[in-house]
Amino acid sequence: MPLVLDGKAAAARIKDKLSARVQALKDRGYTPGLGTLLVGEDPGSIKYVAGKHRDCTEIGIESLRIDLPETASPGEVIDAISRLNASSSCTGFIVQLPLPDSMDADTVIEHVDPLKDADGMHPYNLGRLVLHTNGIRDIPMPCTPRGILELLDTYHIDVRGKDVCVLGRGITIGRTMGMLLTTRGVDATVQLCHSMTEGIGAKLRQADIIISATGQAHFVKPQMVKPGAVLIDVGVSRVWDEAAGKWRIQGDIDPECYPISSAYTPNPGGVGPMTRAMLLSNVVDMAERIMQEA
Repeated sequence: MPLVLDGKAAAARIKDKLSARVQALKDRGYTPGLGTLLVGEDPGSIKYVAGKHRDCTEIGIESLRIDLPETASPGEVIDAISRLNASSSCTGFIVQLPLPDSMDADTVIEHVDPLKDADGMHPYNLGRLVLHTNGIRDIPMPCTPRGILELLDTYHIDVRGKDVCVLGRGITIGRTMGMLLTTRGVDATVQLCHSMTEGIGAKLRQADIIISATGQAHFVKPQMVKPGAVLIDVGVSRVWDEAAGKWRIQGDIDPECYPISSAYTPNPGGVGPMTRAMLLSNVVDMAERIMQEA
């Protein structure tokens, strides 16, 4: 039977450890704070942000929430970022993506103070990650790639020397995943595939580990999977269920692939909880660095 990589259980254990670290910070007179900036009413984003604030309450982190309407101007969004940059109660914060089509996400994120970049997505922090092939510990790591590595480590899945195929070239997962996987000490061999990749099925069949972040429901089919491969499903698609008369969340990897694999992440319940746990970890790491420098 394939191993189920339970992100909920792994995230719960991480949060237990974070709770102790947060209490130690409070005992020294500092309470970490996570801020979120949400623009618009994307259903997935609203749900995700609400989950982040529940997580904060669970481990004792203060939470600051700024919600703006979809009609907000870029100037109003940047003003909100400036307030979070200046807030002494905010250790780190995120700008929830996607932003409305009228805004350039890269331009907006550049206004985030790199020292408060809880998502690890600021160009300065990404640049340092690119430069340091030995890894680097004094900047926030991109949450989803970090969560995937933590989950694999929790279940003692060694990626050293393994062939990893990453589907999707977005900065949140696809491109940053490769950077973390190829740092020294992790040492995977990575092939990044995307919508223009030719012969993608053959490339997937060569992979020891597949990490899929295309956002195309059930894109990865059994004939694309090498027996014994590890399947990491990051994709999220809302698919209308005619029989049930409601929307359902589906991942990139067809469940019929699971019996072929040696291990897989359920979706939901796999990578998502780990992403949220790593956001909390980034904030606690940042708070501890602040206290070390005080």
